[in-house]
Amino acid sequence: MATFFGEVVVAPSRAGVDDEESAEEAREETPEDREIRRELEKKREIDVLWALKSGASAESSADEPFVCSRFIVAIGHNAAAFLSSFILDSVCWEVVGVVKLWNEWCRTSNTTNVLPTDSFCLFYRLISDPTVLLCQCSCYVAEDQQFQWLEKVFGCMRKESLQVTILSTCPVADYKTQESTLTLPSPFLKALKTKEFKEQVCCPLLEQPNIVRDLPAA
Repeated sequence: MATFFGEVVVAPSRAGVDDEESAEEAREETPEDREIRRELEKKREIDVLWALKSGASAESSADEPFVCSRFIVAIGHNAAAFLSSFILDSVCWEVVGVVKLWNEWCRTSNTTNVLPTDSFCLFYRLISDPTVLLCQCSCYVAEDQQFQWLEKVFGCMRKESLQVTILSTCPVADYKTQESTLTLPSPFLKALKTKEFKEQVCCPLLEQPNIVRDLPAA
């Protein structure tokens, strides 16, 4: 049971049941099926490319973790558009990285350049303070790719004193409240925070039983 609303808790495990189902599927799988599955898994791998040194791109796994004091991530078209309109609309930022991925709703290729588009997850660095990074993630990250996204993106950053802020949106119809949603201002802002965050929150906290889903939750 969670000790406070918004805490990440571990759900009961179905590992034994899942292992039995996987074993049964493996017995029915043909060599051709296994080859197709391996090719799909390889195609769904996420690549994170950085251009932090001398303007040359490199895979994040090949570099030493770099210092990042603040990391702001905007997930979804509305949140990404908010960053574009109110923060990135200046010469204070430079593109320093990109995430390339392939799934049911997102197609990328190895020929894609590190340039602003609507299809990708882009990283920006504040020129006056290189330890401040922004991320615009307007592409869809599938459920089976979310942990890989987190592992590869945060794996290249030093975690000491790192403050992470996530911006995301959801339809007002999904907001659970005793009030009528017709009387609510639109848009409105709510927040969740960890126990480690000691600064003052800029807006009211999200009430139970509302939850965050998908990549923002991850």
